[in-house]
Amino acid sequence: MSETLKRTPLYEHHRRLGARLVPFAGWEMPVQYSGITAEHLAVRTAVGVFDISHMGKLALTGPGITGRLDRLVPSNLAKLSPGQAQYTLLLDEAGGILDDIILYREEEDRWVAIVNGATSDKDRTWLSNHLKEDVLVDSTAEQVLLALQGPNAQAVLADVTGADLAALGRYCHCRATVLGAPAFIARTGYTGEDGFEIMLAAAAGVQLWEALLAHGVLPCGLGARDTLRLEAAMHLYGQDMDESVTPLEAGLAWLIDWSKPEFVGHARLRAQKAEGVTRRLVGFEVEGRQPARPGYAIVADGRPVGTVTSGTVPPTVARPIGLGYVSAELSQPGTPIAIEMRGKLVNARVVKRPFYRRFP
Repeated sequence: MSETLKRTPLYEHHRRLGARLVPFAGWEMPVQYSGITAEHLAVRTAVGVFDISHMGKLALTGPGITGRLDRLVPSNLAKLSPGQAQYTLLLDEAGGILDDIILYREEEDRWVAIVNGATSDKDRTWLSNHLKEDVLVDSTAEQVLLALQGPNAQAVLADVTGADLAALGRYCHCRATVLGAPAFIARTGYTGEDGFEIMLAAAAGVQLWEALLAHGVLPCGLGARDTLRLEAAMHLYGQDMDESVTPLEAGLAWLIDWSKPEFVGHARLRAQKAEGVTRRLVGFEVEGRQPARPGYAIVADGRPVGTVTSGTVPPTVARPIGLGYVSAELSQPGTPIAIEMRGKLVNARVVKRPFYRRFP
């Protein structure tokens, strides 16, 4: 294992728990503990906890920051009240997706941004360059970020911390005291389940991790995080989207507020909306038991029409599913396609996303 890999404050805990550690986005991270299936099902039926401290944690403050930040994303940030959050995108001038992020509005001129670990440095530089003032503080190295996910998450967090979170709605957040330490708590996640993401100083984060495990919460790794998010048809940056893809192609047009007069990439997206896209990201199911893997060709009428970006046989739906880009005319649910697997064509069909849904 390379010594250049970064480690979260919980690294030694992962090692003592016998986690399988792998390189991920420049970090040495746990991919599984008891096993992907057990961890996945714990989140779907009860509760599990993930160390996601590798993700970028940025504070954005200063007079007028909301207006300047609003011009950098396609969503309408002005509509958010303090305590609300917005899943959105960073785009380049060509409308390509630089990253998907969550922005949390704390006060009139104070925001928190959580960004992907693999793009954290790039995002920080991009935001700093566009905001052009010293408004950004990066606390990635100093803070632990835990994701407590599953239908029992609220009850467990209340038992362990005493925090009353019943009134905290989805995609809302607050400041609270957790085990005697100040914490940022958001009702967000990447699993398709109810849950919370808790950010706090490193020592307090370690204490909370230990308390949750002592309460019987199962530690979960990146493997289960991936199968959970795929069942919920949540995008993985670097696989399901990148700079070569626009929100309209990736099925994320719902993040665009077309009433905004301008934002980075708006001219290209308006033109693409008028012209129509030539490809779309779709969900698909495969016949049989063999999973489609990223990079496999998608075929229709004997010709390549796209590429698989994500695929597996996740524990809840228990059948081969995936995401991939196909020609726009083949994107309707029910359309027959095939996946080329090791030289053979396996029948599949486009289906409506998500594959699993907890919430209406």
